[in-house]
Amino acid sequence: MEKMERRNETTTPEFILLGFGDLQELQFLLFVVFLIIYIATMAGNILIVILVVTDPHLHTPMYFFLANLSCLESCYCSTIIPRMLVSFLTGNNHVSVNGCIVQLWVFGFLIASECYLLTAMSYDRYLAICKPLHYSVLMNFKVCLQLISGSFFGSFVINLILLLFVLQLHFCGHSVIDHFFCDFIPIANVACSDAHQIKLLSVLLTSICTLPPFSITITSYGCIIIAILGIPSTTGRQKAFSTCSSHLIVVTIFYGTLIIVYILPDSNGLRELKKLFSVFYTILTPLINPLIYSLRNNEVKVALRKAASKCAACKHVD
Repeated sequence: MEKMERRNETTTPEFILLGFGDLQELQFLLFVVFLIIYIATMAGNILIVILVVTDPHLHTPMYFFLANLSCLESCYCSTIIPRMLVSFLTGNNHVSVNGCIVQLWVFGFLIASECYLLTAMSYDRYLAICKPLHYSVLMNFKVCLQLISGSFFGSFVINLILLLFVLQLHFCGHSVIDHFFCDFIPIANVACSDAHQIKLLSVLLTSICTLPPFSITITSYGCIIIAILGIPSTTGRQKAFSTCSSHLIVVTIFYGTLIIVYILPDSNGLRELKKLFSVFYTILTPLINPLIYSLRNNEVKVALRKAASKCAACKHVD
């Protein structure tokens, strides 16, 4: 009996997410801003998926990858922002331990999948621009499925290993997490048990998810830039540079913030900065990517106009 009482005193059934608690007077404004961002993000990404599925002209490897990217970003954005909105509106920042771990694993699986998927997309663009004569052979539907499946499988294995170690952690007292969602290092920081080895494992596995994909992506875009320099048309070269540079900037921000947050040593001085950087890959890149990767493409614009015309025609008939 005493043992049970002692256990109840030392364990907690929930965490408290501080979120942006130091900005109490701006809670409603933050709610409005993040609600608008969430609606715009979901609308943009869902629109891309619908266009790719319904328009036969977009049934190509590039748009197949883009549709998967939009699905991923819609999902992992939805694992974080709705909970934040509820917290802003109600002031309830409590979350159960099990709920927190589920959010951690789902988000980790999706974000790691995106790391590998962006690498596959950069390889696809490299083949299309640098190896155009062999593109249809090297990048067919079977290869696309293998790359997508490999991205999901690799992410699943890595996050399963992390999950098994997280489940070994013990929590006691009031576990206050200084973050706006359940992330690995903030959870490890409030554990009563020794989390040093788990943090090292986190750095190792995160390095596997970010550094090789980032290196391959940068190398691919480097080869693409060299190929672009050989384009004789000044207009064509400028257009290609504009598209390539925007892709490269977004990818660098995505991987760069992930590396800063998960690989750089954890310290009190960096924690607030890491929380800020977390906003980039969790909230801003899902908002920007549909515009950068898809809605600027002429083929997507044409498909969008066709869809709008069909909707207008249907309304006119009604």
